[in-house]
Amino acid sequence: MAELNARKTARKITIRHRGRGSQVIIYSGKLLRMFVYQSDWKVLPMAALIAGLVGMVVSRRFFINMEGTLMGAFAMVCVCIWNGCFNSIQVICRERDVIKREHRSGMHISSYITSHMLYQALLCLLQTAITLLITAGVGVQYPEEGILFRHFVVEFGVSMFLITYAADMLSLWVSSLAHNTTTAMTIMPFVLIFQLVFSGGMLTLPAWTENLTEFTISSPGLKVMAAQADTNHRPASTITNILVKMRDNEISGTVTLGQVLDLMQQTGNETVAALRAREVGRAYTLGELRETLEKSASFDAFRQTRLLEDADITVEDLLRILMESENMEEVRQTEVGSIPGLTLGNLLQGMTQSENLKPVLDRKIASLATVGDVLDAVDAMGLMEKYSDREVGGPVTVGEAVDFLAGNPDVQARRDTEITLKTTVGRLIDLAGEEKVKTFLEEKTAAASYNKAYEYRRANVIGYWLHLSMFIVLFALLAMITLEFIDKDKR
Repeated sequence: MAELNARKTARKITIRHRGRGSQVIIYSGKLLRMFVYQSDWKVLPMAALIAGLVGMVVSRRFFINMEGTLMGAFAMVCVCIWNGCFNSIQVICRERDVIKREHRSGMHISSYITSHMLYQALLCLLQTAITLLITAGVGVQYPEEGILFRHFVVEFGVSMFLITYAADMLSLWVSSLAHNTTTAMTIMPFVLIFQLVFSGGMLTLPAWTENLTEFTISSPGLKVMAAQADTNHRPASTITNILVKMRDNEISGTVTLGQVLDLMQQTGNETVAALRAREVGRAYTLGELRETLEKSASFDAFRQTRLLEDADITVEDLLRILMESENMEEVRQTEVGSIPGLTLGNLLQGMTQSENLKPVLDRKIASLATVGDVLDAVDAMGLMEKYSDREVGGPVTVGEAVDFLAGNPDVQARRDTEITLKTTVGRLIDLAGEEKVKTFLEEKTAAASYNKAYEYRRANVIGYWLHLSMFIVLFALLAMITLEFIDKDKR
């Protein structure tokens, strides 16, 4: 009987003082049983639900433009940190009494923490795979090739795993510090807020708080995802979206005639050059002109205008008097009929320059009292009927019209005349070309938002991975050191 008791005692002592490797296997098996029988598996469907919700929100712009990619990267970092924190925030504090008793019986804290690290690594790996599958399923368009691996999803998955695992180890340390689950769950929101607020990516931080980002998992996590997504070379679309929403907003201002002319004569501006090349007006026949004049009430009134009496001058002299007289300025600006841009002044100028009318223009006339007398003397309407099929005028470019006005002494004398302009944002965009404006603004905004931390380089990605790995090891060591003093816990 004594021999049997001795064997039992020896056996108990052997189990109590198993090696560290054996204890790792034993506690790993225990954690897997808890996963199955104590519903620890619930973290997986919760991860799928969170991934689905976030994926639906970010899928429209993630990897499409700069703002959407940065926002999507931040959202994915939040998902990873959330998953990691909930994995282990209660795993130690909920069995604190058991750990204390087993430690006094020969359990190695290093074996206990190592088993948790292995178990949590498997859990984080499953969560990462689920998150990638769900987000891809709800519409997130992941690029095909990565900078380190052939498949981008694998490379991006490594970053997600490291972020989740680092957050997991952080929560494991918090769980080893807390003496009960209530305390642990109270601390966790502060941990999450600190991680997300001081990520340094989405919120502008005061200068004195910038160094705090070095103590967050979210900072290297966001940077590595932004670098892998090549955020710096994505187009920035926020400002163009704002302009689209403002298309109907009115813009008004006062400029001088000289400023407008100087702007329209710029040679290095592509938009102005395109506008100057536009053709305006059209060619019309003398027959159309005659019909228009016959129907024009303003032309009838012009015919009755009194000129001079008892003169001995030529027809051409009379026409030039009409064109140069200041008193006739208003009459010269009178538009003739429905032909755009055709004024009585244009008509008179055309007559004086016509070679066909030269014999008539040289005729001596006398006692002509009205404009109608002059036109009848030269048989203007008859000539237009005779040459009714002959085209006069024609399209001119905006640039030609502007240059003509700029060289006119009368226009130059009015350079300081103020002009009130009223238009809309949409009209200005259409004037310059919507696609050109959009491309220009996106390129300039992206260049101004360039962040060196997000450079698409292998060294960047590897550096951030090492940073996250250091956090994993550090928090695991802190949890191990904290539990080594568990025997001194008197509660």
